[in-house]
Amino acid sequence: MPVMDRRTALALVQEWTASPSLVSHMLAVEAAMRAYARRFGEDEARWGLCGLLHDFDYERYPNAAQAADAEHPAEGVRHLRAMGVDDEICVAILGHASYTGVARDSVMAKALFAVDELCGLVMATALVRPSKSLNDVEVASVKKKMKDKAFARGVDRTDITQGAEALGVPLDEHIAVVLDAMRAVGPSLGLAEAPPS
Repeated sequence: MPVMDRRTALALVQEWTASPSLVSHMLAVEAAMRAYARRFGEDEARWGLCGLLHDFDYERYPNAAQAADAEHPAEGVRHLRAMGVDDEICVAILGHASYTGVARDSVMAKALFAVDELCGLVMATALVRPSKSLNDVEVASVKKKMKDKAFARGVDRTDITQGAEALGVPLDEHIAVVLDAMRAVGPSLGLAEAPPS
């Protein structure tokens, strides 16, 4: 089946999402998914779309306010399927939320689960730096913040460690992959300039 192009996906994200921080999160996850696609020899465009679209319905269908079958990400996936988005992307998006019970059988699905919470933690780590720049964030500083349960309480640390294990990537290396991917798109995340090439 045809895959939606990035321009259409970004327009959908912007139509359904008012929060700039949530849009930034989706852009960060897109970058991390593209990095893992390169690592595993997969299609960067498809994996990037999966990351970009994974939370597009979150504001309209927040988990607590809806029935289990009418919440994020189920509603968004119904919409994506109606638009012709292929099933591997849709299943990966369903699987990134543990409460859906959808198995993460594909490498794409495992990668989305692994990078989602970590992108949030990396972003939060950058935002407490005086520079608010990803260039001033190191793997060690992310790991230190990960141990601080009071910091970025909404980030599920278990998802990060289990996600890295499921991908077969050591935690430090996993953090480095995601951090480097996010640095490369730092300006679009509002987290300062990209590193020099």
